[in-house]
Amino acid sequence: MSELPSDLKRTLSEGFFIRTTLEKRDGSPRTIETTYYWDGGDKIILSGYPGKRDWVASMSRKPVVTLHTVEAEPYYDIPGRARVVRDRNERMSYLLSFIDRWTLRPGFPRRRVNLLLGSVRVNRALRLPWWGPFYFARKIFDGMPCVEVTMTGDPVKRDGRFPKLTEVREGRPE
Repeated sequence: MSELPSDLKRTLSEGFFIRTTLEKRDGSPRTIETTYYWDGGDKIILSGYPGKRDWVASMSRKPVVTLHTVEAEPYYDIPGRARVVRDRNERMSYLLSFIDRWTLRPGFPRRRVNLLLGSVRVNRALRLPWWGPFYFARKIFDGMPCVEVTMTGDPVKRDGRFPKLTEVREGRPE
């Protein structure tokens, strides 16, 4: 993979939402919109609110995906390979970075969240047990989806708009 274009780097570093096209169990494409964290290199971490997500299971089963930028022109399609991160220590690093990035949104209560995240970071650095209030933090982190997408090819500028979101079937987790 070659160096990312500067406009794509800017979009990835300043944006909060990305669309991902993956393959459903029946082989048809599905496009979802998620929040993400970009590591500044070739990895994008997809996550969101705690809970079961069909898209995580789909990416675990069929890891070839296409990421689509949606927040600034020019729009890009980025080929990637998804890996569901299951190890708690590896997840924690990614999820803390993801939440740090998310707190940069306008109107977000940064001070309170940063205090809580700082406490969790100290707890993890000291390798203390997940007791007391940290038990609840661990339950939240354990419930958050965490998928690492590694860019596998050069991004392609897309003419026109990004793909439409796929409708979620009634009664299914998003």
